[in-house]
Amino acid sequence: MQVKPLQDRVLVKRLEEETKTAGGIIIPDNHAEKPSQGEVVAVGQGYRLKDGTFAQLTVKTGDKILFGKYSGTEIKVEGQEYLIMKEDEIFGVLQ
Repeated sequence: MQVKPLQDRVLVKRLEEETKTAGGIIIPDNHAEKPSQGEVVAVGQGYRLKDGTFAQLTVKTGDKILFGKYSGTEIKVEGQEYLIMKEDEIFGVLQ
């Protein structure tokens, strides 16, 4: 099954958070926060303009992004967890 986001939404897979601090302390799973970085898996058509055409989104498939702690809606597809969010919930693209 594939998910195709609509309009200005993107499908994001969270990147794994480090389980060890810089000092070498291992963080248990129950105390680790959900990562606020992810990879764009799919993008929608874009924003609908007043004349009915679509403006392209800034992010594209494969981009690594930063987003807010409570951004998007969590979904599960074939056992894999994803987030669907609007493009304006994305803070930036990692390069």
